[in-house]
Amino acid sequence: MSLYENAVLVLKDHTGRDADQEALRAVYLDHLAAHPDGVWKACHAGHVTASALVIDPEHGRVLLTLHRKLRMWLQTGGHCEPGDATLADAALREAAEESGIDGLTLLAGGPVRLDKHPIPAPCHWHFDVQYVVVAPPGAQAAISEESLDVRWFAYDEVADVADDSVVRLLEATRARL
Repeated sequence: MSLYENAVLVLKDHTGRDADQEALRAVYLDHLAAHPDGVWKACHAGHVTASALVIDPEHGRVLLTLHRKLRMWLQTGGHCEPGDATLADAALREAAEESGIDGLTLLAGGPVRLDKHPIPAPCHWHFDVQYVVVAPPGAQAAISEESLDVRWFAYDEVADVADDSVVRLLEATRARL
């Protein structure tokens, strides 16, 4: 199965969410139907990305990265790469690369949310498929080349440092837990 086929399958299975998520899921599927290259950064009409919120549920905290270019506290994530067999693999790979944490595990149940956001030209949109990964006990994060900083935040601190998309992702994560 190709990454494109996996993305379509994941999105078709991503049902039972609120009306906004259902509408967004349809937009993602329409985009992929119109753009067979829609999982790759080279698709300038927009492309699917995979992100992951790194959580430590035992201590009620999440790891956010201060994005080097955007200068915003965000979940880990980014573009799919040819070696990614699935969107979940891409999210897990990005989380490990950007957090510096080995032994991350995906939270069961597939993606937690979808978030479509504009990006600067030449591309136009990121169709982000958002997962959650659980950090192993005692995990120590490290700053990657893509980040200015990485830091653990208590659940109740996230709204003070991150934008609404991260807050919504955390809310959906906590509902799943």
